[in-house]
Amino acid sequence: MLRLRHFSFSRLLTLRLEGLTLIAVAFLAALFVFPALGHAQQPPAAPAPSAARILLLPRRALAGERITLAVLDFNGRLTPGVSVTFSSGDRVTTDATGRATLAAPSAPGTFFASIPGRPGRVPLTLVAPPSLAGAGGTSLPRLAVRAVPRFVLLADRFDLFGTGFCGAADANRVLIAGQPALVLAASSLVLTILPPDGFPAGPAEVTLACGERAAPPFSLHFVSLELVASSTPLAPGEKRDLVILVHGTAERVPLEVRNLAPQIAELAGGNPVRLPSTGGPENSAHLQLFGRSHGSFLISIRLVPSYVPPHR
Repeated sequence: MLRLRHFSFSRLLTLRLEGLTLIAVAFLAALFVFPALGHAQQPPAAPAPSAARILLLPRRALAGERITLAVLDFNGRLTPGVSVTFSSGDRVTTDATGRATLAAPSAPGTFFASIPGRPGRVPLTLVAPPSLAGAGGTSLPRLAVRAVPRFVLLADRFDLFGTGFCGAADANRVLIAGQPALVLAASSLVLTILPPDGFPAGPAEVTLACGERAAPPFSLHFVSLELVASSTPLAPGEKRDLVILVHGTAERVPLEVRNLAPQIAELAGGNPVRLPSTGGPENSAHLQLFGRSHGSFLISIRLVPSYVPPHR
C-alpha cells in the first residue's frame, strides 16, 4: 500500500503501477501532484514564457483601480515575460516575479483576459467605485475581510473577499501562523494568496495589513489530503479502490475528483466525481478506478470551495 500526501503545487510526483502510471497533477485549482518516487528533480528557477498555462486574476475589482495578475506554468510556478491581453484592448507583460500590475478599465462591466496562443479566457468583473466619505471624498475604504474559504488546502492558493485591500500585491502584508504568505493576484476587493510552507493542518491565525490599515486577525482552517492506493500492478479492466484521507479536521469536506486522461482509465461515478468525506476521526473519501488501457493516467483532486464569514 502506497501513501501519497498533499503536494506543494510547484512540485510533481509520479506513481508507476506497471504499465499504468498514476499521476495526480496540479491543474488550475487541482490539489494534488505526485512526484516520482525517489529524488524529485529541482525545477528551473524561472519557466520560459512559452510554458505559461494558468492566468490568475482577482475575481472582482473596482473600475479604474490598480490590480495585480499572475501567470503560472502547468506545475504552478510563477512565469515571467508572459503577455496578457484584455478584451478592452489593453496588454501587459508579467515581470520577473511572474506578476503584473495594471490599471483596470475605467468602465464597470465584465472584461476578459487571455494568454495569446492559449485556449480560454479569464473573466474580470468590474464594479463602480463607492462614494468615499470624508473631506474631499478622499478617505481610504476600511480594510475588512468579509468572506473566507471554509477549508483551505495546505500549499494551495485561495481567495479572500473584502474591502480596502491593496491592488499592488506586494503592498499587502499577510501572515499565516506567523509566517509571510505570497499574494499572487490582488484588487481592493479580492486577494489570491499562496500560504507559506511549514505549518501543520488545522486552524491557523491570519493577519492582514495594507499600508497603515489592518484587518482584525481571523482564523482559517487548513487541511491536507493523502491518497492511499495499492502499488500492485493494475491491468486493463481491473477495478482498484482509491482512498483519500483528510487530515486537519473531523468535519465532512466536499471534494471533486477529475479524470484528466479518460482514454487510459475510468473513474466510477462519472467525470468529474463530487463526493464528501466521511467526517469523524478517520476522515476519508472512497472511489474506484477502472483500467482501460496502458499509459499515463492523470487525476486532479480539489476541495469544492465554499465561503463563510471570517472566524475571529
